[in-house]
Amino acid sequence: MSRLRNGDPTRPARRGTALAGLLVGALAAGAAGAAWGDVVADLPPAGIGPGSTAPVDAEIVVGRSGDAWSASYTAEEYEAWRLSLEGEYVGTGISVRKVAEDRIEIERVHEGGPADRAGLRPGDTLRSVDGVAVEELPVTEVVARLRGSDLPPAEAGPGSRVRLGVERAAPPVAAAPGAGAGAEVPDRVSRSAEATRTVPADGGAGAAPETIEVEVERAVLVTDPVTVHRDAPGTTRVRISSFVQGSADRLRAEVARVPEEEGIVLDLRGNSGGLITEAAEAASVFLDGGLVGTYDVRGVQHALRADPGGDTTRPVVVLVDGGTMSSAELLTGALRDRNRAVVVGRPTFGKGTVQMPSHQPDGSVAELTVGTYATPAGTTPVEGEGLEPDVPVERGEDPVVRAGRVLAALSGGA
Repeated sequence: MSRLRNGDPTRPARRGTALAGLLVGALAAGAAGAAWGDVVADLPPAGIGPGSTAPVDAEIVVGRSGDAWSASYTAEEYEAWRLSLEGEYVGTGISVRKVAEDRIEIERVHEGGPADRAGLRPGDTLRSVDGVAVEELPVTEVVARLRGSDLPPAEAGPGSRVRLGVERAAPPVAAAPGAGAGAEVPDRVSRSAEATRTVPADGGAGAAPETIEVEVERAVLVTDPVTVHRDAPGTTRVRISSFVQGSADRLRAEVARVPEEEGIVLDLRGNSGGLITEAAEAASVFLDGGLVGTYDVRGVQHALRADPGGDTTRPVVVLVDGGTMSSAELLTGALRDRNRAVVVGRPTFGKGTVQMPSHQPDGSVAELTVGTYATPAGTTPVEGEGLEPDVPVERGEDPVVRAGRVLAALSGGA
């Protein structure tokens, strides 16, 4: 199957390690499946054809392309990336974000995953991965290390272990009888993780954060990109973190559970893109057929259309920010252009290009830009500009509260 990709600005241009960025505030490296049949096929291996004298690997192809959105993958990295599109990945089950210049914080913990079983929790500060300090590393590199993307495949698969240095403000930890100040106290957390806590010199009575060294066993995890929040009576917020396989079906199911008289806040903040087909299916939830957008591949234009039968009467607000990009921008533009939603938040990222993989003779994969996409009104998001919201959220204002107020107004409330 050929793949058209539309997303994820966090990926390095030269290596595929950012497929580990699936849960970095970006729970998915973006891509789009060719569900539109044989419209496109994988590009032929670069270096094969007129003017070529020998095969070249993906990294060389990407280096020659001058394409800011290109990326290269080893065969193993590409397979991991492919699995991520199906909602699966090998990892520890934590989502991290940079909250300060020298602080990486655990934002979410996958319920029932290795990190959850190890006792890690949101708000913990991640200080090291396998002994390497991570405070000043880019988030993408931190997640790559958590996933083991920098290791040989045999050392990073399910069952491999990674040692995490974590800091948290927690209740005092009592040292074992006879242990002195600063003693290390083993703490068996689970079968897949063993922690060692360092007790402060004051015996834990002070306010200093405790340090925990935890060894976590990586596992195959299934992501759930759709979460539901009841922010206020009569307001349901459905957040989509990425468009992987099944995202649209999950959205449709959650919307069907909401009483018909209630509106929906579709939260696409931080959604770095994903499968264009899933974004089009998501639009179908709120549209009765018609155009979702257009895309071109090497100058040939094609249309994406919504399925008939969607909910066309329920009030909808789309909540966006600077992390909303690619397929998420296409969905945002489609619902607005079709007069189906009001957009609230901050300007989106601005990425209107489409990428496609080219398999190389050595098994590596070069992902290169092959075209652009546009919303029904013909808008192609431009990097650095993005889509402007209809109702901007001012600095210091709670975007969720603002979206709720706009939805209430659309619903006829105060």
